Amino acid sequence: MATPSPAHGYTEDSIKSLDWREHIRLRPGMYIGKLGDGSLPEDGIYVLLKEVVDNAVDEFVMGFGNAVDIVIGEDQTVTVRDYGRGVPLGKLMECAAQINTGAKYDSEVFKRSVGLNGVGIKAVNALSEFFEIQAVRDKQTRSIEFNRGLVKYEMKSPRASDEPDGTRIVFQPDRESFPKDVHFRMDYIREMLRFYSWLNPGLTLTLNGERFRSKDGLLDLLKAKMGTDAPQYPIIYLAGKEIEVAFTHGEGYGEEYFSFVNGQHTTQGGTHLAAFREAIVQECREFYKKQFEPNDVRGSIIAAISVKVQEPVFESQTKTKLGSLHMEPNGRNLRGHVTSFITGQLDNFLHKHADVAKALQEKILANEKERKEISGIQKAARESARKAKVHNKKLRDCRIHFDTKDKDREKSTLFITEGDSASGSITKSRDVTCQAVFSLRGKPLNCFGLSRKVVYENEEFYLLANAMQIEDNMEDLRYNRIILATDADVDGMHIRLLMITFFLQFFPDLVRQHHVHILQTPLFRMRNKKETIYCYNDEEKQIALNKLGKNAEITRFKGLGEISPDEFKHFIGPNMRLSPVLMPESKTIHEMLTFYMGKNTPERQGYIVENLRVEPELRFNENEATAPQGVIAA
Repeated sequence: MATPSPAHGYTEDSIKSLDWREHIRLRPGMYIGKLGDGSLPEDGIYVLLKEVVDNAVDEFVMGFGNAVDIVIGEDQTVTVRDYGRGVPLGKLMECAAQINTGAKYDSEVFKRSVGLNGVGIKAVNALSEFFEIQAVRDKQTRSIEFNRGLVKYEMKSPRASDEPDGTRIVFQPDRESFPKDVHFRMDYIREMLRFYSWLNPGLTLTLNGERFRSKDGLLDLLKAKMGTDAPQYPIIYLAGKEIEVAFTHGEGYGEEYFSFVNGQHTTQGGTHLAAFREAIVQECREFYKKQFEPNDVRGSIIAAISVKVQEPVFESQTKTKLGSLHMEPNGRNLRGHVTSFITGQLDNFLHKHADVAKALQEKILANEKERKEISGIQKAARESARKAKVHNKKLRDCRIHFDTKDKDREKSTLFITEGDSASGSITKSRDVTCQAVFSLRGKPLNCFGLSRKVVYENEEFYLLANAMQIEDNMEDLRYNRIILATDADVDGMHIRLLMITFFLQFFPDLVRQHHVHILQTPLFRMRNKKETIYCYNDEEKQIALNKLGKNAEITRFKGLGEISPDEFKHFIGPNMRLSPVLMPESKTIHEMLTFYMGKNTPERQGYIVENLRVEPELRFNENEATAPQGVIAA
């Protein structure tokens, strides 16, 4: 009888120990999140930049240096120079290449720092094909250069320098770890630097010569985010030693928050934001002696909250969400501390500013009135939807949803399609586990400027909102990704625009939280007897033609309905191409919708004329028609 082998090959040899750089390069997602190409603000290259800038800003927070210079070259090489104390010259290697090493473990040196675990700079080093750290202290300098975490040059002894004290870090993201076409989008970085300036009044940041500086901090933040939209009342500003809050109400729908911990933009909120949302409802109920509904109090609020805590516990290395059960080393409950501060300070403020208290009350009552006005319509719509569910063929649901605890909840997707032919192809080729389909009848209503009543009066809009479970709030959203799958023609583009208008008008958090995407489908199918290549643009088409030969068969897809289900499954699989719907910098929702969906203004006409481009003549094979000379596309 043969000797049994260890179960499934699991032996002592299976246990491996990796050094710091190997572990970071093997599991980069643990340290920087998504390894995207830079097209999304949450992509890892921006985490690399933030890790470096965070250290520079921490020097300012501790009272050393009031400027940070950032230069990004065309080859995506980044240089960050601060004017703080400079890393101790004898500790450059430890700070750049020894995990869990740094000054921020010493709470007396960095009391309110974000970078507490000694990992950030090491992750940048390990994931860069070039990394250099240089420090200047007391007229002396020293530097070390790395390649993917391995030392390539080390200045053994310090040299004389006339430069001011501080630290300089240079890095270039590694194209072995990131996509080869990885690139920084400057508008994302500008927004990042604006937040740094708003959180650190008096600090000057420069990006390739462009300056970012704030005088009034969170007040400047809210003014910038509101743009030309008028607040319902003057911004309420509450500040303490460790907590700073500013908020007002606008005219739109939804809730818009900007939350920060030790200067770190916690885009997913956490303990501090949850406490603020609860506290403002609690105080309004107490002050006005009425049990307002939370949505009536917070509807159309725009707020910023910044807290400073010792040893913050984030839910991941990317630091976008403060731990839900965060406790400080001194035993203080942060949630209770924030709630107590806001209720107490807001109560004092409202008693001292009767005009603001009245305006806030009027806004809450207006929200309440609108909610009650549509309650009857809402009830009728729900009853109609309940009766229609048996016969409604518009939604083909999936099994896994975003509002569950399923491990694959992030994969839950809703495709919004135009017409039965397109939805038929997607329905037959989708993954029924996590992909749902909602079919539109045709062009939806342009809801710009309409009230929320239209969500319930328009059957299609209501069924869609009901399917997504976002009638009342975003917390029960059933699908992580809402994907607009329309034809790439004029009608398809118009439907996309109308649907984006619907989301921005009534459910802007869907866009703010990056849930809405546009599906990119191929324009051409290129094939010979051995290979088939799908091309999404003319450049890819030409590359495919060069590879397959001039006799390759070329098919031009004019609509999604022309793509067979067998082919479509490749375009909505794990590697499907999506373009996120993003808010442009320095534009409010009202300004944007007015420009694109309002009356046909001279400004919009001028924009269209300036941005028209003439495509070169498109020629297909002899079996296809030749496109007109000079096809014009907006």
